[in-house]
Amino acid sequence: MRCRLRYFLADDEKRKDPFGTIPSEQFLLKSVGGLSTMAKQSQTFFLEEWLKANSGIISNTNSTNSTPQSARSIIQAWTDLRESLQQKSFTQHHHQSLQTLLNSGIALYVADPQVKLILSILSAPYLSLPSESYPLFLRLLYIWVRKSSKPSPVLINSSINTLFQLFSSQSVTNKSSLFFTEGLLLLGAFSFVPSISEDTRTQCLDLFCKILEEEYKLVSLFDDLVPSVLAGIGYALSSCGSIHFIRILDSLFGIWNKEGGPCGSVPHGLMVLHLVEWVLYNCIQSHEKISIFSREILEAHKTEYASFSVVMGAAGALRASNRSISSGLMQLRNSAEKRLEFIANNEPKDSVLLQCISLALARSGDVFTRDSLLLCLTSAILTEIFPLKRFYAKILVNSSNKGIHEVKEHLNSVIFKEAGVITGVFCKQYAQANEGSKSKVENLIWDFCQDVYMSHRQVALMLQGKDDQLIQDLEKIAESAFLMVVFFALAVTKQKLVPNVHKEIQLDISVKILVSFSCLEFFRRMRLSEYMDTIRAVAGSVQEDETACVSFVESIPSYGDLTKVHVSSNKMEFTWCKDEMQTSRILFYLRVIPTCAEYIPASVFRKTVAPILFLYMGHPNGKVTRASHSTFVAFISSGKDFDDERVSLKEQLVYYYMQRSLEGYPGVTPFEGMASGVAALVRYLPAGSPCIFYCVNCLVEKASNLCSQVDSWNDLHDELEACKKLLDLLLRLLSLVDIQVLPSLMKLLAQVVVELPEDGQNMVLNDLYAQVADSDDVTRKPALVSWVQSLSYLSSQAKISQGSRGDRKHEKSGVIIWNKGRLFGLNRIFARM
Repeated sequence: MRCRLRYFLADDEKRKDPFGTIPSEQFLLKSVGGLSTMAKQSQTFFLEEWLKANSGIISNTNSTNSTPQSARSIIQAWTDLRESLQQKSFTQHHHQSLQTLLNSGIALYVADPQVKLILSILSAPYLSLPSESYPLFLRLLYIWVRKSSKPSPVLINSSINTLFQLFSSQSVTNKSSLFFTEGLLLLGAFSFVPSISEDTRTQCLDLFCKILEEEYKLVSLFDDLVPSVLAGIGYALSSCGSIHFIRILDSLFGIWNKEGGPCGSVPHGLMVLHLVEWVLYNCIQSHEKISIFSREILEAHKTEYASFSVVMGAAGALRASNRSISSGLMQLRNSAEKRLEFIANNEPKDSVLLQCISLALARSGDVFTRDSLLLCLTSAILTEIFPLKRFYAKILVNSSNKGIHEVKEHLNSVIFKEAGVITGVFCKQYAQANEGSKSKVENLIWDFCQDVYMSHRQVALMLQGKDDQLIQDLEKIAESAFLMVVFFALAVTKQKLVPNVHKEIQLDISVKILVSFSCLEFFRRMRLSEYMDTIRAVAGSVQEDETACVSFVESIPSYGDLTKVHVSSNKMEFTWCKDEMQTSRILFYLRVIPTCAEYIPASVFRKTVAPILFLYMGHPNGKVTRASHSTFVAFISSGKDFDDERVSLKEQLVYYYMQRSLEGYPGVTPFEGMASGVAALVRYLPAGSPCIFYCVNCLVEKASNLCSQVDSWNDLHDELEACKKLLDLLLRLLSLVDIQVLPSLMKLLAQVVVELPEDGQNMVLNDLYAQVADSDDVTRKPALVSWVQSLSYLSSQAKISQGSRGDRKHEKSGVIIWNKGRLFGLNRIFARM
């Protein structure tokens, strides 16, 4: 049995991976927001850009997606702005110059002289600025204050005073949401400057809190404004005192639940996570702030706070604590873990919350284990990370829809890109859970595999030729789902296939894993060591227990289900050989069954395996047909000779096996597979069995028909190759069949040889001479020597007879030359004997 298992595994390992061997860690470690991102924080001037990078948002602002500007164009832009003061007019041309500066993005540097120019323009009473220019001027001031190592205190105070005047101006405050967003960002940045006075900082924070509390609807109208608002909050939280700290925290975590506030989303949640991480790490020396955050956000259960934001805030606290040994942050960690557990246990789980819990655990490093978190992760994995069931249902219900945009969007989402990391956390949570939760999660995963198998087949058959791109996108998600199942199954084997677990539980788990793998085998597109390790563990457990073997074999789709007629375009057609997913599943069974053929009862093999075995011998995929022949060989060579039922079934199967094999040869049936099947049946069936005589007769008849179709024996071509292989098989049988069948084989083979043309006879007789000469079988060798001599004589007589009907002019010389060659060959063979 072990050698058959090795054969199954070796066959798999030979498969070429078009993408190369993928390291097993890559799937589990791939992360958009790994711990390494904080290492780049010191190099980041702009907090909002760092938040976007960690949330997977592609920036559409001028600060990142910018067109590089030449030094000449930047100098000219500043010159144009200076001229606006001189001309006392701010035109569209000047606004375009302002836009040119910001098109340089984060590469732009604003020096003190340029700041003075900006402040002069903003303060000039004789200039009427267009409303869209104000946010651009504020962005230039923000670039200055963030990039300047030591901003001038005088310019800081002047800038703050100008900003206060702009906000107090009724004409300005009626401008745009972008103005308020840039104003919040700039106020936060000003408060973060260490050199400003406490009174000035307090004034900035007062105005900041007022705008955030009163104008939150304006600053949350558009998703692309949220990063700047959160960055302003981050600057303010890092620099404020306890009173402002509480006010800003309330606004941050409560804005999502306010009427007119921003809608909660996963990117927003990720920004909150990394914002909290950034703030708490900056406040590492402030035990008061850490205590306030723990009390207000993690310990107090405030209904006005959005659950997803609190989850991400707790994850941010965990990340901050991972980077410090501060006692305050370690205490914060305990509160964060309790808060996460509470929400996982008690809060209703919507899509955003489930995704945020998954990402929070994935980005928090070494996470504590709780059964509630495991169940949340399971739900998230099956409904949010791999939402295949939802996609399939939509496609099947709305068949006229040519493409589901959700599928493409999901492929580009953060949650899908971090599926590997989340799977790793999921497996760790499973390993530490109690037995009840483990069993519940296992059953959910196995059911998921069955659902994907059934639904994907229907969708693929429905969309084939209509929307192939949608099928490809769905398969990309399913491929990752397959990887998740593999890693989970490996974790299950490490927990359940151990000595202290009852044998029945081990066998049940092993069978379920094999069945689940068969369902998703179609999506296995790479060589994976974890997959092979799991197969070895579960197949090795199943192959030596009859009950487990029967359970696995009986899980194979029935012959009726496989050949079910599908109605398509008012036509009824059999699609079993076109269903690639179904074929992949059957191929998996055909590879595993030989490893446990010894323990499959004859009745079960007759009813379940044999019909499918013979059906797939006619499949156009060579890999499937070879596996079918291997399964036949495994059954023929299994069992004991005294098992009458098994022997009887073997003999019955031989008749249909020869029919199916030869009717598909040489087109469908692989010669190697058929040769191994024939060799097995003549070796393992009882001596003199009628089915062996039947096998020999079928082979001889097929060889005779093929040879009669060969026009030339000189040039190698398909017809000759097929005929030659079959004759070689018959020659090999001379040393394999039992002594009772040998005379019949020699007689039938002689009849074929004498009917061959001269070149064919020479080819067969030469092979016969070599085979008989090398034989060590003292029982059959004398008979074979005599037979070869007789066959050689008959062949020569046949040639003479053929020559007599030909041209008499060349008769004598042709026969003499041919017989001399034959006698020379016989003398050489006799000498070797």
